Formats: sequence, C-alpha cells, structure tokens
Amino acid sequence: MPDRYHIHTVPTPGRFYRTGKFGGIDWREDCSRCANCVKLRCCFDVYAHEGVHNRDPLAPIGTLNECKACFSCVQGCTKGLLSLSVNPEFLEMGDDYWTPDILLSTWNQADSGKIPVSGAGYRGRFHGPGFDSIWTDMSEIVRPTRDGIHGREYISTSVDIGPKPMRLCFSPEGRLLSPPAELLELQLPAVLDLDPRIDSNSRLARARAMAARDLRTVAMVAAAEAAGLSPDLRPFVVPVFRGGDAPELGAIEAVDRMAELVDGPGLIALAEAVRAATPGAILSIRLRLAPGTGDRVMALFRAGFRVFHLSADLHGRMQGEDGSAGPHIKDALRVIHGDLVGAGVRDEVTLIVSGGIALAEHMAKSILCGADLVGVDTALSVALGCRVCRGNGPLQGEAGGDGAASSCSRCPAGIDGADAAYAARRMVNLMGAWHSQLIEVLGAMGIREVRRLRGEMGRAIFMEEIEKEAFGDLLRVTGGQGVA
Repeated sequence: MPDRYHIHTVPTPGRFYRTGKFGGIDWREDCSRCANCVKLRCCFDVYAHEGVHNRDPLAPIGTLNECKACFSCVQGCTKGLLSLSVNPEFLEMGDDYWTPDILLSTWNQADSGKIPVSGAGYRGRFHGPGFDSIWTDMSEIVRPTRDGIHGREYISTSVDIGPKPMRLCFSPEGRLLSPPAELLELQLPAVLDLDPRIDSNSRLARARAMAARDLRTVAMVAAAEAAGLSPDLRPFVVPVFRGGDAPELGAIEAVDRMAELVDGPGLIALAEAVRAATPGAILSIRLRLAPGTGDRVMALFRAGFRVFHLSADLHGRMQGEDGSAGPHIKDALRVIHGDLVGAGVRDEVTLIVSGGIALAEHMAKSILCGADLVGVDTALSVALGCRVCRGNGPLQGEAGGDGAASSCSRCPAGIDGADAAYAARRMVNLMGAWHSQLIEVLGAMGIREVRRLRGEMGRAIFMEEIEKEAFGDLLRVTGGQGVA
C-alpha cells in the first residue's frame, strides 16, 4: 500500500518586518516599578525587546507586533496602566479583499505550517461577497472515522492533469488498443503559480520549483527562467510561454512533463513547436477570465486541447475588455463547468483556476464550483512578507500575456532578495497548513477524495440563491427596490 501523502513542515520565522494587529498603551509615568512586573510574566515574551522591560520611563517605546491580545498584562497590572488597541499600521495593510487579517493569518501559517486557531473563537462575518457567500455542507462532522486530519480514514487530495479517455478499446484477444493516457498526477490540488504583480526572477523561480518538489506538485515558471533551473527540478516545473518571443521559444527544451501556453494569435504554431520537441508533454492553455472565455474554451477543445488555466484578477474577478472587474470567479466557474457538462465533455477537460485564491477555503470552494485544481499566486508572495500594498493592483505580466509585468517598488519585505531555500520553506509551510484545512473540510463533508468534490454544488448553499428564494416575491412586488 503506498505511503500516505504528508507535507513535512519546518518552523521558519519570517525575516521581514512584521506588523502586528495590536498595539499597547502604557502610561509608564505612573509606574510603581513593581519587582514582579506583569511584563516579566508575559507568556509570549512580547515585552522582552523593550529596554529593561520598560522599567526605565525614558526608554524608547516599541510596537508590540507579537502581541496575542491575551489581556493578561492588562488585567494583571496593579496600577491599571496597560491597555491594548488595534494597530493603525495594521489596518492600512492590504485592501478590501486581501484584508489585514488574511495577511496576518498567511504569515502565521507560513511561520509554522499549522492551521490557524483563534482562542477567542470566530468573530467575523458569516456572509459576504465572493467566496464568503458559499456555505459548505458539514453534515458529516460528527463521524469519528472522518474527523479530518484526526480521523482513521485516509482522505486523498490527489488530482490528475491531462486528457482522459472516456472509454477503453480492446482487441478480441483482450489486448488494449486505446493509447495510454498522458496524465500528470499531483498529490495536492494546487499548483504554484506566477504572481502577475511581481517580475519573475531566477531566485523566486527556483524557490517555487523547490517547494513544488517537496509538495509533489508543479510550479509555473516563466520559460526564460525555467531554462536556467537545474535538471533535478525540471520534472516539477511547468514553463509558461507567451509565444512570438524568440528567447522564450528557445527554452522549449526545458519542457519536461507539461508546458503552459498563453492564449494569443500564435497559439497553434507554438503548440505545434512544443509538441514536436516534447511529444509526450501535456499542454495547458492559459486564458484570461473574461466575457467569452467559455466559448473560447469550447473552441480550443474542438481544436484538440484538454487542459485550460483560467486566470482571474487579484480579487478573483472576471476582467472586462476595458479592464473593469466583472463577476466573481465562483460564478464564472459554475457557468463554464455547466457548459462543459451540458456538452458531455466535462470529464475530458482539466480546469485550473487562479486569481483571488487567498485562503484554504477558497481552494475547496473553487473546486466545489467546478475547478479540478487551483493556482496559488499572490498568497505565495504574502507568505514571503508581501502586504499587497495599495496602489499595486492586478497587472497583466508574464502570466497574462497582454502587458508588462511590474515589480512592487521599495518592497518592505524584500521579496526579490529572499534566499531560495528560505522562500521554499515558507511556501511549503503555507501549503501544508492549507492541505490540513482541506482535509478537515473534506472530512466534515464526508468526502474521501478531492476529485469527488469537483462540481458538487448540491453540497453547498449559495447565499444569493437563498436570498432570491426567500425574498424573491417581495422584490418582485416592490419592483426590485425592497422595502424600508
């Protein structure tokens, strides 16, 4: 029996400046200089970096970025001098989608590789836009044999990429006549994708490849960077070709098991060149998720392509022709998946989706809406310290094919200069935490393999549909305006 898939995580503290959620307010002028100061008893040793534990009233004040808000110091101070507040710098990070809490949670998961747990319980919203409008079926959560990572049953998270034959043909003697299926099996339903906001470089490309090797998945790497990687990393690398660029076309020899081609005018010629150089390679077509993408998928299917990578913007939105944000990726996925099912070809197609995959639950919900697996891009940069700084919106770079990539200038985390081994370990830790959460979700839903989760929309509740069903008559009577 094969060994169970397990991601080995190693605690890897971040080397970047960490902005904490809470800040302390210390009225040290009235301090009594207690011999047994509550700051000395901090179980997280948060105050250790302050001069003599702040016993000197003239000592500089440091931000408590590691504070866990346990309030033991606030309650234990005999003079009542300490209090906590939310750090204003923390609230300035990210944007409405990549919220400060998501960034901090991602940093913590990349530190330890463990599932984030809040001792105070979940105090957020139970409904919102995008993925937050999906409730998953947790009816099997009480079954002890399917209790996620603690259960006795093995839950498979492996997926296949490539064309799948719908039937097998045999000769009268029982000899198999159908050609063997060229499938790439991944143990994790996620690939490590390019971040379209950041220029690719050899160090980050090597880090993604090293992480993919440890995770037993693949990493999307710009073709020019893939050619410079060592041979031991080639099986875990998918070169991404834009087409029409002579230097990139010269990197076709870097293709090992799979290549990704950005959709464009020279797509067919580029596909023929890659197939001629590597006949057994799987070809994936990268498409910008926009109006008409479903029709383009069907057209390329008829042309012989079977693997499609649908790329949304930074916030998981469909991109309009004028650059405006359209429907969320979950809605676009349901339509494209339904069209493929209606055409009777869904099982022959592999759908990879990326853009806006910020949490482990987004991976599970994307698969539930019809994807086979997801591409993780910006979250990997966040694991290295990225704050998704405001003003650096989604750009079409090497992965998008219709614009120039842009580096985040003056990055406080220094992502471009990160050591490859360090970056790879942080990526592995993040995906290890996501893998554990995916198993928890599958176990709670009573699903023993992630392949069965694909398109299982009957196992979820979509708030838009529930609201329409509950208040549809009311909205129709009031002309869609509702009532005060």
